[in-house]
Amino acid sequence: MNELRAKTLKRIISGVVAIAAAITMLILGGWYFTIALAVLVYLGQLEYFRMVAAKGILPAVRTTMILSQALMLMSHANPTLTDALLPIAGTVICFYLLFQPKLATIADLSASVMGLFYTGFLPSFWIRLRDLGQRSVSNLPFDGFWIVGTTDLPQGLRVTLLAFSCIWAADIGAYVMGRMVGKTPLSDISPKKTWEGAFFGTLGSILVAIVGAKVMGWRFFGVTGVLFGLMIGVVSLLGDLTESLMKRDAGVKDSGDLIPGHGGILDRTDSYLFTAPLVYYFVTLFVPLFK
Repeated sequence: MNELRAKTLKRIISGVVAIAAAITMLILGGWYFTIALAVLVYLGQLEYFRMVAAKGILPAVRTTMILSQALMLMSHANPTLTDALLPIAGTVICFYLLFQPKLATIADLSASVMGLFYTGFLPSFWIRLRDLGQRSVSNLPFDGFWIVGTTDLPQGLRVTLLAFSCIWAADIGAYVMGRMVGKTPLSDISPKKTWEGAFFGTLGSILVAIVGAKVMGWRFFGVTGVLFGLMIGVVSLLGDLTESLMKRDAGVKDSGDLIPGHGGILDRTDSYLFTAPLVYYFVTLFVPLFK
C-alpha cells in the first residue's frame, strides 16, 4: 500500500513539474520555446530509435537527429526554408545510408526517413504556430514574451493554448468516460480504448474548441469551433494509436522511462505530433477564408 502511494505521489509530482515547465516555455515563446521543444525532440528521437533497434533495424541515427535539430531551429529562424530543408534532409539521409560498409535495407531507409518526419518535421509546426504574432508583442530578449504588464497575447500563444486544451479535453474525456461506459473495443492496437471513450473524448474537444473559437473572435465560431475540435479529437487519437502500434511491434510497454510514473517522452506527446501541422494550417489557411 505504501509502495503504491509512493508511486502515485511520484507520478503526481513529476506531472506537475512537467506541466509547469511546459506552460512556462509556451508562454515565453521565441527561442525559449524553440530550444525547449528541440530538447524534447532529441529525447523523443532517442526513444524512437531504441524501438527501431529492437526490431533489428539499423537507421542513420545521428544523421537523422542532427538534421531534425536543424529543422527545429530553422522553424523559428526562417519557417519558409523549413519546408525546403525537409526533402534535402531526406536526401542526405539516403545518401548516408547508401555509402555505409554494410548494405542498407528498405527498413533502414524507411525507419530513418520516418524518424525525420514523425519526430522531427511534425513537431516543428508547434514552433511555427507559437510564433504567429510573436515578434510584434515580444517584450523579452531572444524574441521572448511574458504576460506581466500586458493583456495583448500573441495569436500563436492563444491558438496553441486552445489546441493543447482540446487535446487535454480529448484525453481526459476518453479516459474518464471510457472507464465509466466504455464497452466496445476500438482497436486491437490498444485494447483498453473503446469507441465510447473516443466519442466522448472527441465531444470534449469540440466543446472546448467552440468556446475557444468564440473567445478568439473567429467568424461563424459554431462551425469553425466544431471543425477545429473534431479535427483535434480524431487526429490526437490517431497519434496515440500510431505510437501504440510502434510499441506493440517493438515489444515494449513504454517508449521510455524519463518521466517517473508517466513513461517516456513519446508516451506523453504522441497526441501532439500529427495535430501540429493540421492546427497550423487550419489557423493560417482555413479560418481566414471566413473573413
